[in-house]
Amino acid sequence: MSIQVTQLTKIYGTQHAVDGISFELKKGEIVGFLGPNGAGKSTTMKMISGYLEPTAGSILVGGINVAENPIEIRKKIGYLPESNPLYLDMYVREYLLFAASLHQIDKNKIKDKVEEVIALTGLLKECHKKIGALSKGYKQRVGLAQAIIHDPEVLILDEPTSGLDPNQLVEIRDLIVNLGKEKTVLLSTHIMQEVTSMCSSAIVIANGKIVANDAITNLQKLHTDNTLEVVFEKPVTIKQLSNLTNEKSIQAVSETTYLFTTNDSDMLRKKIMQWSIQEDINIAAMHVASSSLESVFRKLTK
Repeated sequence: MSIQVTQLTKIYGTQHAVDGISFELKKGEIVGFLGPNGAGKSTTMKMISGYLEPTAGSILVGGINVAENPIEIRKKIGYLPESNPLYLDMYVREYLLFAASLHQIDKNKIKDKVEEVIALTGLLKECHKKIGALSKGYKQRVGLAQAIIHDPEVLILDEPTSGLDPNQLVEIRDLIVNLGKEKTVLLSTHIMQEVTSMCSSAIVIANGKIVANDAITNLQKLHTDNTLEVVFEKPVTIKQLSNLTNEKSIQAVSETTYLFTTNDSDMLRKKIMQWSIQEDINIAAMHVASSSLESVFRKLTK
């Protein structure tokens, strides 16, 4: 099920929290929604989920207008808000039975469905406790369980791995990846490693506007640091390479691997090739190194 956002705007007084953004997600896509705090991520997710009314623009989920059919849309969307509001005095299983009843899951299937999501989200050991007694990580799991209990076609996840320990992170990431094979998933996070491990593409928002929307690999290539990585077949030194460029522009990764920062990678590539022939030092590999997603994010949102 697709999500189509067109010229979406949300204004608070004089502040444009979201300023005319447009993007589209298709079924089977997991898309990272990135931006600094206050960029408009959570506001956008609330509008897509039907919890917040836009000032202007339109949102279609599976071709259905969210503003015109809010109840119908909520049947198709699983939403985990950033704040993860839970009933702390309810027991885990009790709360999920309640959430399932709100989604009008068949009474004959409701108990099996609750047990299924408890197992999927790793809550089995904690499901006998009150939600208020759980750690932040397990509360996050309960929030994710309620988001998927009605088997929605679209998942809107606002920082779904917040508070999870490293072991829990791996489990929940794997769960989201598996869910994303059949569902449309939009997730926000500040952890760039999550985006590269789970998402096929990313939307970057800053000051309410989209500043990038592309595949992860394309973002890294487009915003490269102009760093040339060269691997020689035998050890060399920075002193040997200093005639090729400014010594400060050379970084040793190992005795055979060096990074060259340059504004003209083609010219430097030719110089290195000529030098290697003159010195009889073969080159095992040479390519423009991709930027990390963190450095791309900083460039786009600073």
